[in-house]
Amino acid sequence: MTTSPIHWPRVFSILLVGLIVLGAVAAALAPGLLPAGDRLGAEGHVAAAAAIFIGSYLALAIGRIPGLSIDRAGIALVGAGLMVGSGALSLDDAYRAVDLDTIVLLLGMMIVVANLRLSGFFAIANAWVVARAKGPLVLLAGVVLTSGLLSAFLVNDAICLVLAPLVLRLTMAMGRKPVPYLLAVAMASNVGSTATITGNPQNIMIGSFSHIPYPSFAIALGPVALAGLAVTIALIVLFHREEFVDAAPLAAVPPALRFNRALVIRSLIATALMIALFFAGQPPAKAAIIIGALLLLTRRVKSQRVYAEIDWSLLLMFAGLFIIVAGAQHALLTPDVVAAVGRLHLDQLPVLTAVTAVLSNLVSNVPAVLMMKPFVEPLADPTRAWLTVAMASTLAGNFTVLGSIANLIVVQRAAASGIAISFWDYFRVGAPLTLITLVLGALWLAWT
Repeated sequence: MTTSPIHWPRVFSILLVGLIVLGAVAAALAPGLLPAGDRLGAEGHVAAAAAIFIGSYLALAIGRIPGLSIDRAGIALVGAGLMVGSGALSLDDAYRAVDLDTIVLLLGMMIVVANLRLSGFFAIANAWVVARAKGPLVLLAGVVLTSGLLSAFLVNDAICLVLAPLVLRLTMAMGRKPVPYLLAVAMASNVGSTATITGNPQNIMIGSFSHIPYPSFAIALGPVALAGLAVTIALIVLFHREEFVDAAPLAAVPPALRFNRALVIRSLIATALMIALFFAGQPPAKAAIIIGALLLLTRRVKSQRVYAEIDWSLLLMFAGLFIIVAGAQHALLTPDVVAAVGRLHLDQLPVLTAVTAVLSNLVSNVPAVLMMKPFVEPLADPTRAWLTVAMASTLAGNFTVLGSIANLIVVQRAAASGIAISFWDYFRVGAPLTLITLVLGALWLAWT
């Protein structure tokens, strides 16, 4: 008699979905089955909220539910729906839980980046770097600085979507090994995005929660990003010495350029104006959505082409996450829980850095920031605390290939072209880079 092997992905899928659905059903039935004011009815809601929260975050951390065709956006939407269906949060409270400043800022930034991409600006930037790259080390520095600086002002995920295929084609045309340069795109985008509120999705949320002025944020974390970019170059060279030591000069291969001059100029002016408005103290969401809307007024690019460039699923995921966390906070955040977390001494910068970094690698950086929100806001110095969370959650994204969406974008783009970037390829550079930059960031914030 033979025993069929256990299909663990299916088992996990059943357990995970069962955990979420049973919790929701239990909470929905509890108030109707028990007398009003009965303690068990309240406990039913708490149990349901806990089950939905834990199940949703487990699925979000993995990125999917094995056996089901659902992505992170769908998981967040299901979790949000169950939070409302279970009674942990009313529909009106769910509406109020969605931070529209974050959604609007992300949408505006995506429209601006879409116009830059469709105009051909990124291809021009790529060609400019190639023309000046006399050797592999110069090329690496150019890739790191381009990815890091663009990610500092434009959302890093979008920059990786654009740069990864450009760098891949460029390095293969030059006969170089593409992996070190692709690692540079991903890691530099994470490090560079630390510098500003608009660098990545979690910073956008933090800017909305904390109301830290854009210039103050950039002054506080800009030096950390610049130092981190230098460390990125050094570590990639160290772990890929064969690519950079005693390498022959590059034979520059000018890439074929396709761009629309009028659209490039228009998009660059709009981007410069938007960044100027950020530094002038205008609310980032207001500046981004107005500039983005004005860019739609053109005869050269159909609006549908711009819409196709927008990551609508990311916006949906954010909305769902806001509701999931609000439901958990409403049902689970008791005085005892707050007191227990308070004993972790999150007011101490090294502790807050470590907790944020670990949590970001467990559930990803965007959910981690949302989970930290109720514990950061009451701290004695919330501004420094939010800057610490922004720094740690972003830099922690370099620890493994699963640490940020930007990493996954680069790896998936490489795989589509037959270039494999393994977990170890990423980890052996990303882990020391994460630890060094976290220490540098913590020391800088402590000193300033």
